[in-house]
Amino acid sequence: MKTASQLKPVLWVLTFLLLDISMALADGKVRIIQTNSAGDNVRIIDPVTNTVVGEISGIEVSHGVAAAPDGRRIYVSNEADSTLDVADGKTLQVIKKIALTDRPNNVSIGRDGRRVYVAIAEAPGSVDVIDTVSLTRVKNIPVKGAVHNTYVTPDGRYVVAGSIVSKTITVIDAATEEPTWSIEMDLGIRPMAFLPNADRSTKWIFVQLTGFNGFAVVDFQARKEINRITLPALPAGKSPFPFGGNESHGMAVTPDGKTLVVNSRLNTAVYTYSLPDLALVGSVDVGLSPDWVTLTPDGRTAYIANAASNSVSVVDLKSMKEVVRIPVGQVPKRNITAVLP
Repeated sequence: MKTASQLKPVLWVLTFLLLDISMALADGKVRIIQTNSAGDNVRIIDPVTNTVVGEISGIEVSHGVAAAPDGRRIYVSNEADSTLDVADGKTLQVIKKIALTDRPNNVSIGRDGRRVYVAIAEAPGSVDVIDTVSLTRVKNIPVKGAVHNTYVTPDGRYVVAGSIVSKTITVIDAATEEPTWSIEMDLGIRPMAFLPNADRSTKWIFVQLTGFNGFAVVDFQARKEINRITLPALPAGKSPFPFGGNESHGMAVTPDGKTLVVNSRLNTAVYTYSLPDLALVGSVDVGLSPDWVTLTPDGRTAYIANAASNSVSVVDLKSMKEVVRIPVGQVPKRNITAVLP
C-alpha cells in the first residue's frame, strides 16, 4: 500500500487533470482546429460528431495555430504574408493581421493567454512575442538558428524554441522574456512534447530529430539528453513512406501523464509508449505522412493530421484503432484542441 507522501504526486496530477477536463467540457464546445499548409483555410472539427463544422478562410499557407484559454480568439501563423492572423473564436472571421519580423512557422500561447510566441523560421532565428491585449508585436527574442517550433512548458514558466538548422533547443524565461539556457544536439530539432512533474514543472522534453525515426529524451533539470528511443521497424511487406529528413514528426503526452503518443511519417503509423518507463504499448496505421497530433481533454482520443492524405485520422488510444478518417484541406499539418465560445 502506498503511503500518503507517495500518493501526493499522483493526487496533484489527477487534480490538474480533472480541472483541465472540467474547464474544457464546461460548455460542450471542444473543437479540433486543423491548419492546411497548402491551402487558404483552417478547418474546425467537432470531436463528438467527427465532422467539419466551421472554417477560417483567407489565410494562405497557415502553419501554426493557438487559441486563447477562453476560446474567444484563434491565432494562426501566415507564411505567405509573414503575419500572425487573429480570428474571432465565435464568428471565425479574421479580425487583425499582425506583422512579424519575418516568415513564421509554429506558434504557442502562454497559460494565461496574454502572450503568443511565434517561431521565426528565417536566419538568424528568433521568437516574436505578441501581446494579446493590444494585438501588437512587443518583442523579438534572438536565439541560435531559425526556429521551427515554440512551446510553453506545462507550468507556463518557460518558452521552448527548437531550431532545425542550429540543432539547438533554447529555453526562454517567460517572465523576463530572455533566454536562460540551451542545449545543442547532434541532429536538427523537430517537434517536442513535455512530461511534467507533480507540481507541473518540466521533468523531460521529448524531442524528434531530423533523419531519425524516433525521439530523444532530455532531462530538463540536468539539461542533457538521457535516452533515445527508435520506433519499431516496418513489418514485412510494408514499404516506407518517402519523407527524407523528417521521419518522425508530431508527439503528445496525455493529460494524466501516463502515455506518450508518437507519429512516424516513415512508417505511416502512430505509436504509444507508457510513461515514465517508455515501454511500447501499441501502434496503429493511419493516413500518409502523419505530421501532427492533438488529444481530446480526457486523453482518450488522438487526432492525427495526415499531410499526404489530406485527412485527419481519429484514433481511440485505448483500443489503438482508427475510428474514422476525416477529409480536410490541402496538406494538413499543425492542429490543436481548443474550447470555442
